[in-house]
Amino acid sequence: MGLLFTLCTVAQPRLPEGYFWKKLPNGLEVVVIENSKVPLATIEIAVKNGAYTEGPEYSGLSHLFEHMFFKANKDYPNQEAFIKRTQQLGAIWNGTTNVERVNYYFTFDRDSLKAGLKFMNAAIRFPIYRVEDMKKERPVVDGEFQRAESSPYFQIWYESQKKLWGDLVTRKNPIGDHEVINTATPEKMMVIKDKYYYPNNSLLTICGDVKHDAAFKLAEDIFGDWASSGWDPHVKYPIPAFKPLEKDEFFVKESSIAKTPYIMYSWHGPSYQTDSAATIAADVFSTILGLNASKLQQALVDKGLASSVDVSYTTNKYVGPIEIFIEPTSADKIKACHEELMKQIAMWDSPDYYTDEQLTDAKAILLRSSARRKEKPSSLASQLSYQWCSTSLNYGTDLDDNYQKITREDIKKYIDKYIIGKPKVAGVIISPEANKQINAGSFFAAK
Repeated sequence: MGLLFTLCTVAQPRLPEGYFWKKLPNGLEVVVIENSKVPLATIEIAVKNGAYTEGPEYSGLSHLFEHMFFKANKDYPNQEAFIKRTQQLGAIWNGTTNVERVNYYFTFDRDSLKAGLKFMNAAIRFPIYRVEDMKKERPVVDGEFQRAESSPYFQIWYESQKKLWGDLVTRKNPIGDHEVINTATPEKMMVIKDKYYYPNNSLLTICGDVKHDAAFKLAEDIFGDWASSGWDPHVKYPIPAFKPLEKDEFFVKESSIAKTPYIMYSWHGPSYQTDSAATIAADVFSTILGLNASKLQQALVDKGLASSVDVSYTTNKYVGPIEIFIEPTSADKIKACHEELMKQIAMWDSPDYYTDEQLTDAKAILLRSSARRKEKPSSLASQLSYQWCSTSLNYGTDLDDNYQKITREDIKKYIDKYIIGKPKVAGVIISPEANKQINAGSFFAAK
């Protein structure tokens, strides 16, 4: 009994004030966030699913599955009935599909909490994939893909992903593949459901003007008989390891839509599961580089080489990407931008590349940004579920404090381990006419 108590204590995550956690016997984790700023409630179901679970034959189907969530189910046998019920509840609703998370959420009056949870229960557990609904929804999902393709920003990102992730690119690309989307069947939808849609692979968050004891009781009454899979989906269907880059790969992509050229650089960054400390250092360093007074901004933007330069890292459980986007002020500045960036990167681990004041400023910015994100109660569930899917609830709770603990040594270790001297993918997108004038391939190439 003593051992059992110890194990239960360890399983209880650290959460901020006003957050309450419970794990139901079927494995469903439930978090209740008491926030009475407005008389509303938001409920969200998040599932550990997304692009990272998709081989080539399923690329984009988690996204299609998300769209089909808002169609027919056993309680609402067609979309018309589903939509009518959202109107009766006065609900605002949506869903998202990302690399490591799919989530669905509704916001409505606090008095509709019980009815809303029953509505969510029917949609997540008892979907009906009607052929006629899929015929209507496939072009909608593919249309999102086509709209993205009309942007040169997306075009260079998409091309970079292929080179960055190789044979496993579908596991980093939520938008999918045109052919797979347009030929999807109800049977394929059921394959996804039967692999990942179980309570022991899901998080239910109830947030707003609610009381946690009453909310937990409702959650158990409504979702308690949802049967566990009896196994961990990510053990039964393991995510293959992403192969490290072996050498630099550069490319020049000509496109008539690239009226403005873009340059993109990408590295394999840290994984939460193997180097969580580096994920935090990455955020702090990216924020330093974004300061107007940073040497990077001064060298590229202040001197007129680029309209903007953005450095980012995306926290993922499985290899988060480090990305730099540069928008040169003109095509003839591409060479100077590239050469200057390479010069700047070579200095990133120098002690004098940034000041102590800039390190302090970056930490303060991250703290303010976190506070702003928490001002809207309906957004809290999604913020929590992202951490639950890609990191952990403890990681999310401790993040603000851990940003403040990052040292110069932590940042240097991150830079040296993942960026300086490490293989990268670099690309330029440019119009054919502009490339004819500058011949980007003559200087934008691996050395």
